[in-house]
Amino acid sequence: MYFHSLQFAFFLTVVFALYWAVHQHKWARLGVLMVASVIFYSMWTPLPLLLFAVATGINHLCIKGFRRSQSPGVRKTLVTVAIVSTLGVLCTFKYADMFRETLVVLLAPLGIHVRTEPFGLLLPVGLSFFTFQAISYVVDCYRGEVQQERTYFEHLLYLLFFPHLVAGPIVRASHLIERFDDTPSLTAEEGGRGMYRIAMGMVKKLVIADVLGSGLVDPVFGSPDAYTSAECLVAAVAYSFELYFDFSAYSDIAIGTAALFGFKFEENFNRPYLATNLFDFWSRWHISLSTWLRDYLYRPLGGNRVSKPRALLNLMITMGLGGLWHGADWRFAIWGLAHGAMEAVIRVWWWVTGKPPKEGPMAKVRAGLGLVATFTVVVLTRVVFRSPTLEHAGEMYARLFEGSMGLANVSTLVWTMLAVAAVSHVTPLSLFHKAGELFVRMPVPVRAVVLVLVGLGVRHLTSVEARPYVYFQF
Repeated sequence: MYFHSLQFAFFLTVVFALYWAVHQHKWARLGVLMVASVIFYSMWTPLPLLLFAVATGINHLCIKGFRRSQSPGVRKTLVTVAIVSTLGVLCTFKYADMFRETLVVLLAPLGIHVRTEPFGLLLPVGLSFFTFQAISYVVDCYRGEVQQERTYFEHLLYLLFFPHLVAGPIVRASHLIERFDDTPSLTAEEGGRGMYRIAMGMVKKLVIADVLGSGLVDPVFGSPDAYTSAECLVAAVAYSFELYFDFSAYSDIAIGTAALFGFKFEENFNRPYLATNLFDFWSRWHISLSTWLRDYLYRPLGGNRVSKPRALLNLMITMGLGGLWHGADWRFAIWGLAHGAMEAVIRVWWWVTGKPPKEGPMAKVRAGLGLVATFTVVVLTRVVFRSPTLEHAGEMYARLFEGSMGLANVSTLVWTMLAVAAVSHVTPLSLFHKAGELFVRMPVPVRAVVLVLVGLGVRHLTSVEARPYVYFQF
């Protein structure tokens, strides 16, 4: 069940009505959310829900154990068991075949036989997001950042809550499970803002992302040799906008949907293509993942509190593993390591010269050059991210830098969507907020008419078949 489907609109309407009918009673409203989350996920396949329930059960028992233990050794053992078991699920179902293929290549020259047939394990939708959120909750409980003990039911609902389960954002305990005891409320203004956010997500996904993907990105990346270098360049830029508008659309709809049930999710994007360096980019892109990597991987490794060489190593490890999180293919690790290497160069440069001042006669020039350089790096490295194999990425790079001209295969609709994407990305956020406030102040019947017109406009502007969200594969 996709967020941008009529099926989801009907589903959300029913769940919304049931939830607010019983919202005064904690277990009734949580029961509605649990049943809704199970139904939502089961629309793909229900089998992974059993896996999620078992993994959550192990974590829950470990949390109970280290909360009650006074022994540091026992506490460390239990939190380790919880983290290793959770990562074990991720590695088994997502990376088993990748590890098998790697061993086949590495051990074959030594005459050591390794299974060549794929394991063929089902990859649960949203497993990576489930894993990272599960680990964050265990660690937060271990650190004492989550004080109140929760039931297994609440723990499981926190992980399965349908707005964020499939493709994030990764929600911290303070924004969800710690709100379970609060009797929710929803004003007309809050409901209007939630609906506005959902509508914005629909437009981003169906009008911009899907048109760019089907109109140019997919055909060019599928057969780069059939296109000119200029067309490959436009396709690479279009892919970066497709990825942003596709994923930020999902986050918008997730945030808006959660708001309709009285929960406030943190923002997941902040105009990332206005970043002036890669550190700035990663503080704006997929913020819930970036902060997770910082808080649960980079800082526990020592962060930048250690020697400078070790800090650079920590940075490379974090970016490499963050890249690999995106998919069971070493090209994702290479993509992450490429970003890590460039961030390491930037950090060394800052150590030598000091960070440049944010104000002064040259500040705007540096910012402009940094923006162009950062966007160029992001676009070019994403060729590896988008290509199905490293060999295919090599073909795309070769065609990209060949120097052939011509843009005959870029349609007017694609050019229009690229222009809309670029302009909307640089538009001050205050204008979007003002548009949202205007929508909220409209009478309810007028809002309904506006939403219907948006839906009809989306249908009229594009005949593109609805596509899955890009981050569903992760």
